[in-house]
Amino acid sequence: MAKGKAKSPKGKKVTLKVAKNSIKITFDGRRRLDLSKMGITTFPKCILKLADVDELDLSRNMIKKIPDSIEKFQNLRWLDLHSNQIEKLPETIGTLQNLFYLNICNNKLTSKNLPVELNQLKNLRTLNLGLNQIDNIPTTLGSLKELQDVGFFDNYLTTIPNSVAKLPKLKKMNVKRNPFPQPTEEELFIDNIKRLEALYLVDEKDLCGPCLKKCQKERDKLNKLKNTVPASLRKPNFSSLMTPNSTAKDNQAEW
Repeated sequence: MAKGKAKSPKGKKVTLKVAKNSIKITFDGRRRLDLSKMGITTFPKCILKLADVDELDLSRNMIKKIPDSIEKFQNLRWLDLHSNQIEKLPETIGTLQNLFYLNICNNKLTSKNLPVELNQLKNLRTLNLGLNQIDNIPTTLGSLKELQDVGFFDNYLTTIPNSVAKLPKLKKMNVKRNPFPQPTEEELFIDNIKRLEALYLVDEKDLCGPCLKKCQKERDKLNKLKNTVPASLRKPNFSSLMTPNSTAKDNQAEW
């Protein structure tokens, strides 16, 4: 008996009635359409009739594609699509000018399927692209000047473009578990010394008590780092040298 093709899961069908009953009011009075964890495999067309909601949660489903019609949700401030099977975002997502939160974590997005139009989300403050298959961050994301929190963790990144790393309001960037090149021991040592030299630019007498304690604590930490540098990177120590060389000053007190 010949084996038939494996059937893809049909998923739960969402009706307009179900969708209307899934609208919740958030603590700040916004209308959130919550269709998370419902086994949905395709974007429900019926919810286009509820496009005036402020927030849309389609997370933890099995959706593969977000249609161009997402542009109908012009009031959206908050869009959660995490933990689906999304492989590509539509260009029309860039029309959601009121969006300040976008979570697309844990999907199947690649760099080439990130639309350039993401750079049009000028009010975006939180962007989560973690747990995808992204190997290159578009430099155009550097135009999102309101971004404060960015997630790029668990991808295939080897670099972070300066345009993104130096965003003016950026407070947090999670890039854990990416294959970044490891710094050499010498680079780590030089970096620690640079920070040590730049840390104290004022006299201790000019600092208040709490600031002085904080600076002393940081200095102790950096001194420990300096002392743990591998022997191969430390300056040679000529312990058998008893006197300075011939160019030394006669007056040893001036040394």
